[in-house]
Amino acid sequence: MRILVAMSGGVDSSVVAARLVEQGHEVIGATLQLYDTRGEAKKGACCAGRDIQDAREVAERLGIPHYVIDAEERFRESVIERFASSYAQGETPVPCVSCNQGVKFTDLLGLAKDIGADAMATGHYVRRVEGSSGAEMHRPVDADRDQSWFLFATTRDQLDYLRFPLGEMPDKDAVRQEAERFGLLVADKPDSQDLCFIPKGNYSDLVETLRPDTRGEGEIVDRQGNILGHHEGVTRFTVGQTKRLGDAAQIAGERQMVVAIEPGKRRIVVAPRESSMVTVCQLRDMNWLITPPEEGVRCMVQLRAREKPRAATVRPVGTGAEVVLDEPALPAPGQACVLYDGTRVLGGGLICRTTEQAA
Repeated sequence: MRILVAMSGGVDSSVVAARLVEQGHEVIGATLQLYDTRGEAKKGACCAGRDIQDAREVAERLGIPHYVIDAEERFRESVIERFASSYAQGETPVPCVSCNQGVKFTDLLGLAKDIGADAMATGHYVRRVEGSSGAEMHRPVDADRDQSWFLFATTRDQLDYLRFPLGEMPDKDAVRQEAERFGLLVADKPDSQDLCFIPKGNYSDLVETLRPDTRGEGEIVDRQGNILGHHEGVTRFTVGQTKRLGDAAQIAGERQMVVAIEPGKRRIVVAPRESSMVTVCQLRDMNWLITPPEEGVRCMVQLRAREKPRAATVRPVGTGAEVVLDEPALPAPGQACVLYDGTRVLGGGLICRTTEQAA
């Protein structure tokens, strides 16, 4: 097969390319330049300037062609600007989801088809399983590396075309051993952990630069509007947060948490955790990897990337869905809600703000 490999310059995608070459496939490497790489990048950041060079050196080692795709403008519009806008609306966005569905699984996948590739492979830790009704997405063997939550928006057509060779790997040590076997210089390269477009400073600085109206001090209030304290900027908070509340962290002996953000008024609304839990939430931009029944599907849902799944019934509503949780929780608007049946991903969507959060 002719396979395009999305090479980030890290050990994962490099091992994917090496294994496919070893299996006899015609492999073509492609790396996205997502942002200006001329400045110094923070250690551990993804898609840094050095990553492009690392990907190129791995391709030379494997004897495969390698291309660098300038996607900086597209990435800024579809990921960075959207990220800032979401925070400015009081949400907590997931930029990796936007990146996967934007420049990676749309633009890069389109390139793969343009050059006549039979498939596109990535270094993501998920499994693609051929089911009775077509390709299915499943959690990987190594649960600690699971990236399925970030890939919920992958469509069925995209899943037919994509390949995830690392989904069956037992752990990251095994991947690094493979890299050493192939003689890849990135075998010991640290994993990326930070947002690639914030090599310096923190995300709140970026949001305040792109959305100046969010900049400035404001009030911390209770649900009745009583002022409990003050903060240095709304972009430093997210729903469910208990830190940085100062004197408002404890009121009448009860620990407070952020339950809503009002960017227009620069206000943070807090309340006791137990009084803020809900059993129903709405999803937008829903992507189904199954054909859901009108009455809904019983499944497990994961409301945050590192949160344990919880039981729920999810019913399709227009282009979104309604989630009815068996037990109360505090979903954060802008985060993903991903549906699972065992290890299989059934779909997912983005959590909408409640009436209180959107007020």
